[in-house]
Amino acid sequence: MEIDAFLLSRIQFAFTVSFHIVFPAFTIGLSAYIATLLGLWLKTGDDKFHLLARFWTKIFAVSFAMGVVSGIVLSYQFGTNWSRFSTVVGNVIGPLIGYEVLSAFFLEASFLGVMLFGWKRVPPWLHFLSAVIVAAGTALSGFWILSANSWMQYPTGHEMRDGIAYPVDWLQIIFNPTFPLRFMHMMTAAYLTTAFVVLATGARHLLAGTSIEPARTMVRMAILMIALTAPIQAVIGHQHGEDTAKYQPAKLAAIEAHWDSSKPGALVLFAWPDEKAGINRYEIAIPGLASLVTHGSMSALFPGLNDFAPQDRPPVKIPFFAFRLMVGIGFLMIGFGWLGAYLWSRGKVFEARRWLWLAQYTWPLGFVAILAGWFVTEVGRQPWLATGVLRSVDSVSPVTAMQVAISLALFVCVYSVVFAAGILLMNRLIDKGPDALLATDPPEQPSKRTLKATQDDASVLFGDGHPGDDKIQPAN
Repeated sequence: MEIDAFLLSRIQFAFTVSFHIVFPAFTIGLSAYIATLLGLWLKTGDDKFHLLARFWTKIFAVSFAMGVVSGIVLSYQFGTNWSRFSTVVGNVIGPLIGYEVLSAFFLEASFLGVMLFGWKRVPPWLHFLSAVIVAAGTALSGFWILSANSWMQYPTGHEMRDGIAYPVDWLQIIFNPTFPLRFMHMMTAAYLTTAFVVLATGARHLLAGTSIEPARTMVRMAILMIALTAPIQAVIGHQHGEDTAKYQPAKLAAIEAHWDSSKPGALVLFAWPDEKAGINRYEIAIPGLASLVTHGSMSALFPGLNDFAPQDRPPVKIPFFAFRLMVGIGFLMIGFGWLGAYLWSRGKVFEARRWLWLAQYTWPLGFVAILAGWFVTEVGRQPWLATGVLRSVDSVSPVTAMQVAISLALFVCVYSVVFAAGILLMNRLIDKGPDALLATDPPEQPSKRTLKATQDDASVLFGDGHPGDDKIQPAN
């Protein structure tokens, strides 16, 4: 394999985007969790929800900052490494990314300050509203980015003139056929990822005997989220696979390591795909099951890799193994969440120390699954950067291999230091636990006016007559 500027540019973008994606995914889920906690506090007056919201907001701030920093780097690479990409599809992709900045990032940035620093400066209802808006902004950011990426997977609503893509129908561009399920799949993955981080944090403190009541709340809320959402994610993923079969048959063939279209697709549990020979070595498979899963019949035929010209085939090994890693983690999530729900229903979840011991180490599951899914998505689209419009090899900038190698080495060094420091900081905050906030920043007692305003706001937002109306004492 020749190491040229094209290969190094692909490695560099893969490296930087892999670091970036985990932080927006975490902030999408975490911002929604913080808004939920503040809403529960405003409704019930239970200070443990307020304490947890303050605790997780500190972690959110670090994750959000690292996501912003790494995202800026990606936008610069469009010009430094992939200038032809901007020329050919910039008329379509440029506005979509611009909409993300104008409608989502500005929305987040406008209310992020209130969410981070408004604990003692604004009324509780306004602080809750700010958290809701930040959560909506992070989801809206995901909407626009997934829309742009989905268009690259299956371009629609455009026309080509002199080799340049021009938008014709923005609704078709934004809501292209692969977008809805891909957006739901990503959002659900973000919420599941956050749920496992919350679960692991709660389990860690329960085992250590610290922050007991907040830790129990974290575990209960995480179990509920995982037990309900993980099976939904499996259904969304299945439907997304059916979309892939319809709109990206070459990607599906690579995922399934399916070579011969004259035979129904077998569900390959394990194999070593040999791309030169066009066969699977050491294959363990269930005949016909891939056809059943993707096309509804065990005798259904669908295109194999041999139906595509060698230059039009995606790499096979990465999508094949990454997909199985993602699916395996998905089933593990379902099983672990349901086991936790069973223990909870029997009133034993907080005494099940073996389960809690395992739970404290589940925090990476969502991140690994997200990375595996994105490797399937992006590598499976190759050799196209925008399918049928622009090949990846034709979009690289006129730079030398040495220039890209130097910048790649610098990225590795800087990211290793910056992101290691950020992760260590978040881990230190998690280790301290929610109760540490009571010692360093105890809540102030609200005035009678503030208390009455909070009760009135809760009545407006949630209705009258809910339990605990006469006990609301928000901690500023």
